[in-house]
Amino acid sequence: MINNGDVSFVLISAALVFIMTPGLAFFYGGMVRRTSVLTIMLQSFASMGIVTTLWFLYGFSLAFGTDFHGIIGGFNYLLLQNVFMAGPNPHYGGTIPLYAYFAFQEMFAVITPALITGAFADRVRFKSYMFFLILWSSLVYIPVTHWVWGGGFLQQIGFVDFAGGAVVHTTAGMAALASILMVGSRKFKIDEPHNITYVALGTGLLWFGWFGFNAGSALAANTLAANAFINTDIAASVALVTWLIFSWSIRKQPSIMGALTGSVAGLAAVTPAAGYVHPWAAAVIGIGASLACYAAVEFRKKVKWDDALDVWGVHGVGGILGIILTGVFAESAVNHVSGLIQGNVHQFLIELLGIGIVAGYSFGLSYLLLKFVNVFMPIRVPENEEEQGLDVELGEEAYRL
Repeated sequence: MINNGDVSFVLISAALVFIMTPGLAFFYGGMVRRTSVLTIMLQSFASMGIVTTLWFLYGFSLAFGTDFHGIIGGFNYLLLQNVFMAGPNPHYGGTIPLYAYFAFQEMFAVITPALITGAFADRVRFKSYMFFLILWSSLVYIPVTHWVWGGGFLQQIGFVDFAGGAVVHTTAGMAALASILMVGSRKFKIDEPHNITYVALGTGLLWFGWFGFNAGSALAANTLAANAFINTDIAASVALVTWLIFSWSIRKQPSIMGALTGSVAGLAAVTPAAGYVHPWAAAVIGIGASLACYAAVEFRKKVKWDDALDVWGVHGVGGILGIILTGVFAESAVNHVSGLIQGNVHQFLIELLGIGIVAGYSFGLSYLLLKFVNVFMPIRVPENEEEQGLDVELGEEAYRL
């Protein structure tokens, strides 16, 4: 039976997740060169338009339609046919119409490929990105979503991911790693973000939207949603403080960029665990995420991977760590799933297996898709355009002197 309060809550949560993509545009836009800010913002906004269209045409159906051998969904929801009359689905929120679930999941599908763009900032053609965006959403994001949330083989064996540690952050993070290895390093790097105030604004919007991201994944206005909301805020806050103190002790100066990056690391890591753990565990996850992601960023620098905005180091590593720690700290009293802390080794091993499959699939296929796109249209911009900044391709300027 439809509950109007739950419907309102899920739709508001969907709107909160929606605002994360413009927030990401500001977050990334502040970190790139001033002559590339419009291009990276357009990449996020393009995802809003293109992925929504794909989701309406076939994406939702292949992700959440009738299961086909645990691999992909069916065609029963193409162009939203059968969705309006379907009513509540017990697997996708038993008190909300399927339309509401479609809208909520649409916003997840939109932001995930946009996350990848931070890795190859300042050097990829917009046309090539759009082609990659369509292929990646269709062949990586949609199948993984089905495996984990749509009745696919990972869900069938008991793998859990409350709000997207695997589906969103690991897929995007591993695709980011594939892109930096395939596309190569920038020839004209910047040492500092061109506008840290944009980064701060973007972080605030992301944090705000993340409450819908995680709490909304309860799919009802209930105690579980409140628990996920609190866990989200605690993990982000603790991670922010941890990164700030740790980087301060090394740099001998406080850093707002460090604080902002730490908060996002905590948000990414708590995402899969938010609906399965108690708040004390969320705090531990925040500390672990901050230290692990900081180490990943430093490792990336040491091996000279040019992950421009540390998508792999923050979202990829954060998402993977969050899945693993879900298998450690999950307690049955929260949401009927127990982890190592309650002696459930089986669940921990399932989480390890599932995240290994998602990470490997996302990295491997993303690399191949980038190679494929490059055959038909060069992915990198010409060197003179890279030197001038990618906004020259748009014929527009963010700042007029």
